[in-house]
Amino acid sequence: MRRGRTGRAALGMGEAAALSSLTEPFLGAFAGGPVASRIANLDTRLFSLDTPCGPLPATANDIEKSPTCYICCPSAAYADYAREELRNFNALPAVKSLLSGLIGLSRPLISAMRLDHQVQPNNWLFSTNIWCGLGASGLASVTADLLAAHPGRAIVWRSLNDLADRETLAAFRALGYRLFPARQIYLYDCRRDLPPIRRDMKNDLKVLARPDLQVTGPESIGPEDFGRIAALYADLYLDKYTRLNPHYTPGFMRTMHEAGLVEFHGLRDRDGLLQGIIGFFAHSGIMTAPVVGYDRSLPQEMGLYRRLVVLGMLEARKRRALYNMSAGAATFKRTRGAIPAIEYTAVYNRHLPPGARAAARVVEGLLAGIGIPLMRRFKL
Repeated sequence: MRRGRTGRAALGMGEAAALSSLTEPFLGAFAGGPVASRIANLDTRLFSLDTPCGPLPATANDIEKSPTCYICCPSAAYADYAREELRNFNALPAVKSLLSGLIGLSRPLISAMRLDHQVQPNNWLFSTNIWCGLGASGLASVTADLLAAHPGRAIVWRSLNDLADRETLAAFRALGYRLFPARQIYLYDCRRDLPPIRRDMKNDLKVLARPDLQVTGPESIGPEDFGRIAALYADLYLDKYTRLNPHYTPGFMRTMHEAGLVEFHGLRDRDGLLQGIIGFFAHSGIMTAPVVGYDRSLPQEMGLYRRLVVLGMLEARKRRALYNMSAGAATFKRTRGAIPAIEYTAVYNRHLPPGARAAARVVEGLLAGIGIPLMRRFKL
């Protein structure tokens, strides 16, 4: 099936079967205990949702249990996480102060939207979900089913971007969904022609080739590694960035590896200890890296982050995949050939009370009028 650079067709039968085959092992990885036993800061109910492209994981949240991790809690994503992101404006105190005030004023509106009381289809509990491939008719069918089964909850779909998912975003709009800008992400597209290897990437490949660390693949990941993987991830995403990111436990890393859902590639030192890790989740020609971590106590000259990034880019080239590199490190990713895109969260709330709908309209307007220009201007 042919795909363009700025649009993606619905899944073919083989791709749909491959996607639905991931749902059972994913749900099985959480069987026997609450989601918090695998993701320590996430309180949600996980279930299987029947769709025209096969079963998909979905989550349901009650507003009484919010706030929780941002992947199931829009108030955390749009208020708390936004406040954490103000660190990007430390060099611009006036802008930082203005944005801080705006976030403070917006918090009551974000709460009034009632989006924390939600059902979220196609939720793989990663920072980036890969679109499941539903066409317009399938999306309409799933929306109707969810409205019948969850009449008091907003319907939320995360991780849609204006390059790879342009046609899908149009289908959401046509059905009456609201589109909330979330962040600016970066895409490395290897689906048709391979991007040229730029100077910075050539230098990264030289760093990767150094003999001090050995690249290791998923076949070499063993039981003794999962605690280290979780620690490296936590040190970067929780300690350095924000505790609002998913707190994946060693048990999560182990079950994702054993189920074949996350493919771990690492950097081992001469003693066999992992000093860097990147984990890929992929289907339907799209790949993401929900798990990244490295030992930040080691000298920056070792280029651990550079090595991990170029590992992902090499994997995308090998698979001829679209690599969603997520947000952050904007200049770093751009100089290596990644393309910026705005990521959206699609929300259906037409069945919610008038006050919740009115608040959502105001927040949507603020994000479109202020949020997107800021994301593009400061490459957030």
